[in-house]
Amino acid sequence: MDLLENIRYAIRTVRSNWLRAILTLLIIAFGIMALVGILTAIDSAIYSLSSNLSYLGANAFDIEPKGEGMGRRRGGVVEKRGDPISYKQAIAFADAYDFPARVSVSINCTGNATIKYQDKKTNPNVIIFGINENYLEARSFEIELGRNFTKKEIQYGSYNAIVGANIVDQLFDGDPAKALNKDISAGNIKLKIIGVMKEKGSSMRESDDRRVLIPLFTGKRYYGTPNTDYSLYVSADQADQVDFAVAKATQVFRNIRGLKAAEENDFEITKSDSLIGVIKENTLYFRLGAIGIGLITLLGAAIGLMNIMLVSVTERTREIGVSKALGATRQNILIQFLTEAVVISMIGGLLGIVLGVLVGNVVTVLMGG
Repeated sequence: MDLLENIRYAIRTVRSNWLRAILTLLIIAFGIMALVGILTAIDSAIYSLSSNLSYLGANAFDIEPKGEGMGRRRGGVVEKRGDPISYKQAIAFADAYDFPARVSVSINCTGNATIKYQDKKTNPNVIIFGINENYLEARSFEIELGRNFTKKEIQYGSYNAIVGANIVDQLFDGDPAKALNKDISAGNIKLKIIGVMKEKGSSMRESDDRRVLIPLFTGKRYYGTPNTDYSLYVSADQADQVDFAVAKATQVFRNIRGLKAAEENDFEITKSDSLIGVIKENTLYFRLGAIGIGLITLLGAAIGLMNIMLVSVTERTREIGVSKALGATRQNILIQFLTEAVVISMIGGLLGIVLGVLVGNVVTVLMGG
């Protein structure tokens, strides 16, 4: 028998023992589904995080106090955390930084605001940011209707606002035209909507569409404290100039912080591409663990397949005897059973890949990716 005939024979055998074949297929399919599903979920999560971080672009970086979030230990001594970036320092940097780039200054006012319009109100999970005029461009937000803040509004703190698409959906039936020039309230602040942002989506369980942007000085007036940390984002005009932009920013901000030549920086500069690199590096361990678990599962499936084929050989001794009587050799019979095992494995593998991709993407959606 040639290879094609062996395959046809294997398919006929599978059909004649469909229950046993289905159970064997499921063993293999679930093993591959576990492997492909986990890897698909990890890759989808990386892609989602990378795309959501890409608003910074390969030509952007942020400046934050040293040891943000926790003290670091060096040589047995816990390093002192850098002081927060004050409003005065942030504005001084934006004015002094003369590199061809856009400097975004912002303050995270609150993450649990309730926005009201007449008798309608949102859930108490709206984020309010105080921003300068470069924030939208640096963070890749686009205005769908209306306009951005002017420098005068930023400097003197007007009571205007730019809202996300989710706010429009909840308060104005999804119609940006209805929202424009309407008065809303955020706590005790009355704001006039002058712009509506295009829908952008969610990142790491935080919706970019569920936010209200107000002028920087207004945010400072109502939410700022002496210890408030202001965010600095810099977006260079050209990606190949980002290293020079970082060097220039380091020099300018050292002067603003009043650091002497012998003193180390009390701030850190992080490029967006390095953030993505850290994410991918950390997920490498998850990927290796997933492959290990998947291989163990596949080993179990292979053992199950061998057991099924052993049972099949025992049940078909009469068929084997007839084949030998017709002139089949030991090798011919061996090839027949191996072909049957390969056919079952291939069908189970294809089913497992399809199920794995589906499960991986469902998990990613449930994770908010």
